[in-house]
This record gives sequence, structure tokens and C-alpha cells, in this order.
Amino acid sequence: MSASGGTKAIVAALAANLAIAAAKFVAFIFSGSSSMLAESVHSLADSGNQGLLLLGGKKAQREATPQHPFGYGRERYIYAFLVSIVLFSVGGMFAIYEGYEKIKDPHEIEQWYWPIGVLVFAIIAESFSFRTAIKESNELRGGLTWIQFVRRAKAPELPVVLLEDLGALVGLVLALGGVGLALLTGNGVWDGIGTLCIGVLLIVIAIILAAETKSLLLGEAAGVEDVEKIKAAMVDGDTVTRLIHMRTLHLGPEELLVAAKVAVQHDDTAAEVAHAINAAEERIRAAVPIARVIYLEPDIYQERAAAAE
Repeated sequence: MSASGGTKAIVAALAANLAIAAAKFVAFIFSGSSSMLAESVHSLADSGNQGLLLLGGKKAQREATPQHPFGYGRERYIYAFLVSIVLFSVGGMFAIYEGYEKIKDPHEIEQWYWPIGVLVFAIIAESFSFRTAIKESNELRGGLTWIQFVRRAKAPELPVVLLEDLGALVGLVLALGGVGLALLTGNGVWDGIGTLCIGVLLIVIAIILAAETKSLLLGEAAGVEDVEKIKAAMVDGDTVTRLIHMRTLHLGPEELLVAAKVAVQHDDTAAEVAHAINAAEERIRAAVPIARVIYLEPDIYQERAAAAE
């Protein structure tokens, strides 16, 4: 996985979630808090999700084959989509079920210091993981807002880790609120309500992740900046006189396909046209290095034909 895949952020999140999941489960055993059980399953699901992201990054590095001539770059999108499914089913639906059961049959929280202590520890650990994800994202985000970054990023790992960590931190605050109110009032229903809120939060995050990853799986074009760079590099005004039409497609986060029809001089020889196409491809790759698969079709520009493209 490339640096832009956010490997450091994934590993940091994996280490934090494994430690937190174990601590939360121990707290559940001693306290009987449904919020703690939901949060322990949440952290365990997040750990599995980070494992899926690492596995997807590894599989995406395989060389192209005759059956898959454009390589396996989209494996990263598939595994990111699986993350949204795990987050929805294992995390969100389980938390809603557990919260419903606790509201239906509430009981007091025992040994309150276990859930409180573990939740404070988890908030600190998740904050360090979230900080790592933010730091890596800032290196790629540029002038984009956080919402724009999540929506436009072609590498799915960092947006996934960012949303997971954000959801984990909000979930921990909800769990702390539910446990705290249950202790203050002596009514275990508040613990169940906190658990329900955690489930709804996880489902909302899972839906957002699924929608964004689905767009990548369907195939997204290059970003606006890359498209403009490609257009500028393609036309030299001499041998390639203009761009007639162009299509771009991400074969993976770091691999872009460019297909275009370009206008050449009507009296150019075949050798001159071939040289012009090769030169245009070199200019494109220099301007946008991830444009690795380029198909340029030379043509004579005709305004009526171009309008029909």
C-alpha cells in the first residue's frame, strides 16, 4: 500500500482498538453495562475493519494478469465496502439489539469504577488514533474541507479510518453519558438508551461509508485539477491541435486510465502522427504521474462531428 493509503493510521487504529476492545469487555464482565458490551463489540468490529483495509491494500499490489489486464487496484474499494457492511451489521445492529434488551429488562450497573475507568482510557487511546489519521490526511487534503476530503478522496483507507475514529469517540461519549446517568439515577434504562444511540450512530456512519465507497466501485473520473492538467499537457498547439473529447477512470487510487480523441494536422504523415501521440502521452504522464494507462485516438477535427461526440 502506498503512503497515501494511510498505513500508519490503519495500524495505529488497529492497535488502539484491540487494546480498547479487551478493556471494554473486562469492564462489561465486572459491571454488566450494556453500553460497555456494545462498545466492546464496536471496537472488535473496528479492529476487524482495519484488518480488512490492510488485506485489501496487500491484494491490490498484485501484478496485472491476462484475466485482469488493468490490475487489482480496485481491491481496496471492495474491502472498504466490506468495512461498511461489518460496521452496519456487527457494530450498529448488535448495539441496537443490546440497547433494546437493556431497556426492556434494566438492571443496575455494578462496580461502576470499571466502566468509567475504561471509557476514560478508551477516549484517550482513540484520541491518539484519531490524531494520527488527521495528521496523515492533512498531508493529502490540501485546501479541501473535511467533508470534501471524505467525498473526493480516491484512496478509501483514510476516510474510513477518520469516520471510524470519529464515530468511536462520539460513541464513547454516548456510552459515558449513558453509564453516568444510570449511576446517578439508579435506573439502568439510561444505559440502554446510550447503547441505542451508539447503534444509530454506527449505522449512520456505515451508510455514509457505503455510499462513498459504492461511487468508487462504480468508477470515478479523475479530479478536476488532474483533468485540467491532462488537458493542458495533451495539446501542444502544433502536432496535437486540440482535444476533441476525453474520458478518465480510476482503475485504483493510484492508477488512472485516460482515453481521448485528439485532433492532428490533416497533412501529417503516419510517422508524424505516431510521434505526436507518443509525445502527448509523455507530457500527460509528466503532468499527472498516476495516468499510467493512456489511449489516444488521432482524428481530423470537424466541428459537426465533435458536437455529436
